[in-house]
Amino acid sequence: MRALKIVPNAVPDSWPLPYAPRLGGRGLLSVHDLARDEAAFLLHLAQRVKAQPDRYSHALEGKELVLLFEKPSLRTRVTFELAMTELGGRVICLGPQEVGLGKRESVKDVARNLSRWVDGIMARVFSHQALVELAENASVPVINGLSNFEHPCQALGDYLTLLEQRDRLPGLTLAWVGDGNNVAHSLIYGATRLGVHMRIGTPPGYEPDPAVVADAKRDGGDIYLTHDPAEAVAGADAVYTDVWTSMGQEAEAETRQQVFLPYQVNADLMRKAKPPALFMHCLPARRGQEVTDEVIDSPQSIVYDQAENRLHIQKAILLALLS
Repeated sequence: MRALKIVPNAVPDSWPLPYAPRLGGRGLLSVHDLARDEAAFLLHLAQRVKAQPDRYSHALEGKELVLLFEKPSLRTRVTFELAMTELGGRVICLGPQEVGLGKRESVKDVARNLSRWVDGIMARVFSHQALVELAENASVPVINGLSNFEHPCQALGDYLTLLEQRDRLPGLTLAWVGDGNNVAHSLIYGATRLGVHMRIGTPPGYEPDPAVVADAKRDGGDIYLTHDPAEAVAGADAVYTDVWTSMGQEAEAETRQQVFLPYQVNADLMRKAKPPALFMHCLPARRGQEVTDEVIDSPQSIVYDQAENRLHIQKAILLALLS
């Protein structure tokens, strides 16, 4: 695959960017929705907005975004609220008690009502199919703030962080250790678009969705699966993990604790990566389970940089889709 050249801070000092892809009016349900130049563009734009926030403080004046939450949220809610307001727009937050997607009211009717009032919808849901149905029936962009299948805003913010730390993305190796979950899916799609090699170490039966891996490989991605965590991290520039039990999987918690114990990211495992490998986590973390305090609190850890960059990538996404 021809690597896409990404140059740090190379975004022209203007808005709109002269080479901006046509993203306006589109939604973002999956990193797979983005072409390679579009993914790189969002990272470049996030760098520019982060460096010069005042330049964009009125960019979305008169625009309104609704945030729909079926799941609890810290980073997603705070960063989307701040992103929209710091761009000059307004936000309405709705929890499960106000909406009840598919229960109190059909997803179709929710989408069609909201489209009459707001300029965009960000939804954090259990079922990815609910997002698909929202997007099919909404006349405004729908953004995936997390579903059981993907977490695109997280992955794009992660690659922004990795770019800042290493000054490049093509050719880097990212190791994923643990559950092949929604974050892993988005990172796989992102790796394919940004020229990152990805090594994934999971217990048998907990691999990423085969369709995601097949899509990535068909698009030229370098994705390697193993059941050996040491093999996954060998030579990696960064090691990424996530909780062993995600929201909605609580009934499996005890079983997962036993299955994933050999996949804990600790100092011994980090020493098998390329020194000094970065440690990444989307948070919240279960300290003492998927990661030890020694690792998450170490100088190699960039988890709070990842959290901060959720704000900046969210701004880039909103600018690209709603402007």
